[in-house]
Amino acid sequence: MTVGVMHEYLMHAVYFAPRGKKRLMLLGVNVSQRYLSPEDRLVGLIGDAGAGKSLLIRGMFPGLELTNDDDGINIRPLPLLADAESGHFRAHTYHVDVRFETAFAQVGVLAEAVKKALLHGRRVVVEHFELLHPCLQVKPDVLIGVGEEVIVTRPGVFGPDPQEIAEIVFHSIAYRKMAHSAEDLTGLVLESLGFIKPEVHSDIKHGFVLEFQKKPAFDLEEVERRVQAYIARDEEICYYDDEHIKIGERIVRCTGPRIHVRKTGEITGFHLLKEFRWDPIQKLYTMAGLVGNHHTQRPGQSPYVINGLYFREESY
Repeated sequence: MTVGVMHEYLMHAVYFAPRGKKRLMLLGVNVSQRYLSPEDRLVGLIGDAGAGKSLLIRGMFPGLELTNDDDGINIRPLPLLADAESGHFRAHTYHVDVRFETAFAQVGVLAEAVKKALLHGRRVVVEHFELLHPCLQVKPDVLIGVGEEVIVTRPGVFGPDPQEIAEIVFHSIAYRKMAHSAEDLTGLVLESLGFIKPEVHSDIKHGFVLEFQKKPAFDLEEVERRVQAYIARDEEICYYDDEHIKIGERIVRCTGPRIHVRKTGEITGFHLLKEFRWDPIQKLYTMAGLVGNHHTQRPGQSPYVINGLYFREESY
């Protein structure tokens, strides 16, 4: 099957939003290889601040100069605006963070600059696309939402609409933040019991999985009780640097320091599955933690609906 035919029949592809810079960029590479075409000109991304949109873009478009301030970058004037004003587009691909740029320019001005670039055959990658779409009124070739899942779509005449994707990802990211925070608290508890939190982890709906080469000797009931005690203390969680967070006064190593609740007390419904499960393929023992109060979906089934259709997730 050719790439063009694959794109023609794509409705939605959904992945768990992985934790950590490396895994997010690898997912970006995977998305670009599977779903991007050289002819695609407008790529929109939707998601809350810190959800990982910029890291996905770095994976999808290696070498693209991002213009927002996630890493202390503040490019002025915005290359897209400067080139649109001069009528001379020097780059093949431009990046715009609409939420960031509205501090310097009106949305209508940004929309006109994007339209000019598209008419000149340039590609524009737009973060917070839902803020630009009402003025732009141009359907993106690829639309990506980043919440608890990464949703990849190629919108058609009947959608999906950017606002529809926005409602899904802005709602679901709460579970991702709770799961990441609960996972780090679990790591602290394991450390206090004399165990090292494993480096290997993966994702499940509204939760996390830790994987061990040998069957752990700790009691899952005791670990759960201690994590719940951390939650009850309602300690602050905040970004410290690119590899650490602070929980109360403790500095904790973390691969996703921007994706956390503000306080441990915001984690709801935390519990551990009370058995270690053997993965015969990876040959690992796994333990799983869940958060939130909605665990009635079938395994692998998302609770979200687009255009009346359920969509499934792929773990990455």
